Amino acid sequence: MAAKTSKSTDFPADRKPRADAQRNRERILETAKKEFTRSGANASLEEIGRQAGVGPGTMYRHFPTRDALIEAVYRTEVQKLAAAARQFSEAMAPLEALRAWMLLFIDHVAAKQIIAPVFNSLAGGAAKLYEGSRGQISGAMEALVRRAIKSGELRKEIEPFDLLRALIGLAHVTSSADWKESGRRLVDILIAGSRPTA
Repeated sequence: MAAKTSKSTDFPADRKPRADAQRNRERILETAKKEFTRSGANASLEEIGRQAGVGPGTMYRHFPTRDALIEAVYRTEVQKLAAAARQFSEAMAPLEALRAWMLLFIDHVAAKQIIAPVFNSLAGGAAKLYEGSRGQISGAMEALVRRAIKSGELRKEIEPFDLLRALIGLAHVTSSADWKESGRRLVDILIAGSRPTA
């Protein structure tokens, strides 16, 4: 009986550190994204930890190297983008969900362009990092487009990757001051052009 009592009291104690650790990790990642955007790849890890409210030991346990932190920042942003597709599908009509996600993807491209030099500082470059995220992004677009096709709001022959390719192309023209507004207009053009003809 004593062993059972000890075991049962261990579980609540185990859960709290895990929750705290997750909150620490989330704060570090959010702070790191802001600092990398502001200061580039040489942003101070000590400053990131200070702003996130964690000590050097906690910082090191979560992210033992600068590269590990940079990779985690990018992967977290991609995971948020994929999660948004599911959330939009649950809360919105199919075409509305697709449009909302495409607009969010424009914001993702904008953030990625600002912080790209940080990703490029990774040992071996950022190609592997981007490659790993491609499936999540493609999967999100695929699910949203297929749902809109099934509802009759998009033509059956529309290929999800064609729409994604058009949005990805924006990454190559981000030097113009109004590219983001242009991207938002492009989303509406792509959706209008994908609707069933009367």
